[in-house]
Amino acid sequence: MHVWGLVITVILFIIGLAGTVLPVLPGVILIYLGMIVYGLFTGFVLLDVTFFVVQGVVTIVVLAADQIASVWGTKAYGGSKQAAWGAIAGALVAIFVLGPLGFLIGPVVGAVLVELLLGKSWKQAFQVGVGTLVGLVGGTLVKLLIEMLMIIYFFMNIF
Repeated sequence: MHVWGLVITVILFIIGLAGTVLPVLPGVILIYLGMIVYGLFTGFVLLDVTFFVVQGVVTIVVLAADQIASVWGTKAYGGSKQAAWGAIAGALVAIFVLGPLGFLIGPVVGAVLVELLLGKSWKQAFQVGVGTLVGLVGGTLVKLLIEMLMIIYFFMNIF
């Protein structure tokens, strides 16, 4: 019976990792859900409360990483506090308008538009947009690394 639990869990892990790159899917949530599914199939014998608390905290950190990375990239490249908020707003709007592609385009456009509205030159605004993109890509790579560590920790606990 637990073999099916492991199969479903691995499928959720794969979809979750894909969801980190394709922002339509809630990547880290699917990974955490896979761990819960395995726990349900096995009666939580191998995975205790401490395991789920640690993984839950890490899940929350990963969820926050997108916003933190975007804001960091915006500020590191000379963007204002308003541009950081513009990046967040741009992401939220663009995801609904452009789908998954909006995840990359929205924050950049949001940051650039805010900087232009604040009177910065196109060059300065574009630089802030590049910083926002660098932050997003860097954040995605960090999330993938953390998610892989979560999965490794899972397998260390069940084998």
